Amino acid sequence: MGAVCNVDVEVRPTADGSRWSATVFTPAEVERIMHGWSRTGEALGGRYFWCSDGLIVRDPGVDNMTQVPADLLDDGDFTQVLQRLDDE
Repeated sequence: MGAVCNVDVEVRPTADGSRWSATVFTPAEVERIMHGWSRTGEALGGRYFWCSDGLIVRDPGVDNMTQVPADLLDDGDFTQVLQRLDDE
């Protein structure tokens, strides 16, 4: 079984109850998805990749894919990178 290359994360950074999300991918996972789309015709035959809360990280694995958002939180950059979730 290979390392995780695509995961959804939710971050709750403060006592204000705000929630932030990202879908974390490795470059290899984006390439794999686009290659599949070239066969199915999605996304103009795999010619582009887009998602509203996408975050590309270099290395696969749950530890790395959760450490990057944690580091963004520590640096204060998470609001620039993650997408705020509105509560219903």
